[in-house]
Amino acid sequence: MTHPLVEAVRDALAPAGDPQRARAQQAYMKSAMPFRGLTSPELKALLRPLLADPALRIGDRATWEAAVRELWDEATHREDRYAATALAGHRAYRAWQDAETLPLYRHLVVTGAWWDHVDEVATHRVGPILLSHKGTVTPVVRSWATDEDLWLRRTSVICQLGARDRTDVELLRYAVESNLDDPSFWLRKAIGWALRQYARTDPDWVRDRVAEWDGRLSGLSRREALRHL
Repeated sequence: MTHPLVEAVRDALAPAGDPQRARAQQAYMKSAMPFRGLTSPELKALLRPLLADPALRIGDRATWEAAVRELWDEATHREDRYAATALAGHRAYRAWQDAETLPLYRHLVVTGAWWDHVDEVATHRVGPILLSHKGTVTPVVRSWATDEDLWLRRTSVICQLGARDRTDVELLRYAVESNLDDPSFWLRKAIGWALRQYARTDPDWVRDRVAEWDGRLSGLSRREALRHL
């Protein structure tokens, strides 16, 4: 059965938005799925009271995950999937942010398959779990670095963007090295982004890696990595 929170979110989203903005958003995002035409602040304001409502609170992990998947898998508009991601990361369900949740996030990454979905999940869902549960999550992220799926590999590269001095540099190195020869823009950009971010913590490490990978590191990745150095 559909959880009341899912129904409430759908009811709130249905009449919302701006059709003209929706067309522009869909074109910008190159999305097959239509938009409703909500701005990010508007969507957050719409979801905030629903996700915080005690009467709509989800009481167990299985039901929470099922609600996230239902909003995501049965989405008719892109905002439905943004709502699923917001539900997945809401503070009310912080206790379930652990290694057991990684299959859910893998599903969102693989089926989302575009930067707006993937980057949010990688940096704000997978990244914090990695920091809190390194022993169990690190092997999973390492396996994603060599997965056939492009977006899982991007996730492995950028999931530590917010880690700063807690960055697992061996994991970062492995994720980057595993993808240096991939010609995809999305991986080359991710590599440069990850190195640029870590350069704020350890610029010498990044300079050394750029030198070490000379000839393999793409021009895009190199420029991004050294942008603030």
